[in-house]
Amino acid sequence: MPDYSMIAFANAVETLRMANYISRSELYRWTVISSDSAPSVASNGLSIATEGGTQALADCAMVFVCGGVNIRANTDERLRHMLRQCAAQGAAMGALCTGSFALASAGLLDDYRCAIHWENLAAIGEEFPRVQFSPEVFIMDRNRYTCSGGTAPLHLMLHLVRAQHGVKLVMDISEQFIVERLRASNDRQRIPQPQCIGPGYQHLTEAAEIMAANIEEPLPLAELAGVIHVSLRQLERLFHRYFSMNPAQYYMNLRLRRAQELLTHSSMPIMQVTVACGFQSASHFCKAYRGLYGHSPSEERRNQTGKPVPARASNRAAPVLQYAVRA
Repeated sequence: MPDYSMIAFANAVETLRMANYISRSELYRWTVISSDSAPSVASNGLSIATEGGTQALADCAMVFVCGGVNIRANTDERLRHMLRQCAAQGAAMGALCTGSFALASAGLLDDYRCAIHWENLAAIGEEFPRVQFSPEVFIMDRNRYTCSGGTAPLHLMLHLVRAQHGVKLVMDISEQFIVERLRASNDRQRIPQPQCIGPGYQHLTEAAEIMAANIEEPLPLAELAGVIHVSLRQLERLFHRYFSMNPAQYYMNLRLRRAQELLTHSSMPIMQVTVACGFQSASHFCKAYRGLYGHSPSEERRNQTGKPVPARASNRAAPVLQYAVRA
């Protein structure tokens, strides 16, 4: 798709190329097409030559959609028709990075479990209630193969190669690519790691996951501490030690990050975003949002449509709530 992720594309194709190279046989062949038959330009400005339209996929056992930025604007009826046609011909369907949006938009992920890049998870999950979106790195559900972005396509393809050609070949590919660990399909995209945060990480991980699962109706911190069987004071010490902020600040940043995802990756009205992120009033939401990002939610939405957001100084640092990604 236009604006596709080059790293996602390369990780998928290079894994198959290396399988051929190591086995000294043509285990895999691939064809690259675009919905309009023109060269497709990646988000980094580089382009890949394409090989025609849907007819070029006639012999393909699997069809993967590689997305990237501007996924909603780049998904049109021509693309949806092409994907439905491929599925009707019996091809297994897959997606890399945000390509899952295109499959969902075409109705090809209804009643399937699905992975997509974490940045789009909240907004797109709201849009397709019949699709079971998950924060996992990749998901193989029957004849649907979906994954998040970055290096996740490499791990998805390694699992496909292992299923088709055995563990030895996957180990050899991993050695060539200096991949220390094959990620499991149920690995989460964003979680704290023990080697990153040390003793007490189990409680911190559990607290962070419970917060992320309770955005619309935030839990009182005392209740949260009780759920993970620590005192409120101990919970505060853990957050101060590892995130340099108290649990309330972390929870607020998490909710505001979700709000930013909804504002930039969905057309949901700002009032609905306010409610979806657990704010009781628009004024409280606007004040908190401006305090963290330096501009209002409405300015964020205007920026999404291409209009510049005036630069403003923020009194607070950017949210330190990114989960470490497993290597």
